Amino acid sequence: MGRLTHALLTTPHNPLPRLRHREFRLGVILVLAVAVISLRLAHNPWVAAHGLSPLTIGVVLGIVLGNTVFPRIAHETAAGVDFSKNSLLRLGIILYGFRITFQAIAAVGWSGVLTDVATLTLTFMLALFLGRRLLGLDRETAVLIGAGSSICGAAAIMAAEPVVRAQSHKVSVAVATVVVFGTLGMFLYPAIYPWLGLSEHAYGLYVGSTVHEVAQVVAAGNAISPAAGNTAVIEKMLRVMMLAPFLLLLGQWLRRHQQHGDQTRAGLGIPWFAVIFLAVSALNSIHVVPAELVNGLIALDTVLLTMAMTALGLRTHIGAVRQAGVRPLLLGGLLFGFLVVAGYGMNLAISALS
Repeated sequence: MGRLTHALLTTPHNPLPRLRHREFRLGVILVLAVAVISLRLAHNPWVAAHGLSPLTIGVVLGIVLGNTVFPRIAHETAAGVDFSKNSLLRLGIILYGFRITFQAIAAVGWSGVLTDVATLTLTFMLALFLGRRLLGLDRETAVLIGAGSSICGAAAIMAAEPVVRAQSHKVSVAVATVVVFGTLGMFLYPAIYPWLGLSEHAYGLYVGSTVHEVAQVVAAGNAISPAAGNTAVIEKMLRVMMLAPFLLLLGQWLRRHQQHGDQTRAGLGIPWFAVIFLAVSALNSIHVVPAELVNGLIALDTVLLTMAMTALGLRTHIGAVRQAGVRPLLLGGLLFGFLVVAGYGMNLAISALS
């Protein structure tokens, strides 16, 4: 029966499988081409100086094409674009673990760990409260903006998307908020450094525990000194390391909501890609994988995540983003203010206790 079905599906009178294969191939080529352009643009000195990562450029170019050219060719490329947005995203998050080692995290000490835990927890809880109660946002948008603000910007939003199962325009809105305020923070933190009363090490911890994107952390930290930059990156990677347990807890929290009447989340379970991400980080920490291979996997990971962001942009409609209004941006602004002010206070308090 299976062979008969396959034969019927592959007859000249039913070209559907060939069409789907062509959609897949052309869609992946389209996404890869835009991702390569994004990667090349990210190496431009002006772009790099402003902390714009390939992921950010990819989603912007994707949105531009998604609202101009892509609708005309969507029927020929949809399968590959959706594959990039979903499957390549999960693979990219898994490979992200090769950027992290437990040894680097240990270098910031328990005060750095505690600061990141407090910042992540309070920022995300505040996002849910302000987003849902004060601003009346839907749960998916509030969760995504909270994840991006409290952990690692666009990468955290993309990682949370398979767990939350949000629509593409909600993901794009969340990415836009963390890009806007993360970029603002990249310039604000060095400007206020003389009035903070912090050592270079303490400033690095402050930047790493509160600025959104890794690229923005690098820029804000190194604007003061290489030592501050190194501390900021290590502290930031500790926050990234918390992505896996965050996704596991988020999945269970959403599952409990489903059990209390939200039937849209039936079947939601453990996001196994987050578990594998944590396992990859542990593997990277024992240095059994050759350094050359790790560097190659990190480069591949950047390509995969850029492709995922590009595909997200292609599937984003400006009309749906406009319909979201100013409230998501307001939530992102409130969380940014909390990170700058309360994050500074938490860094001072925890460093005083250690």
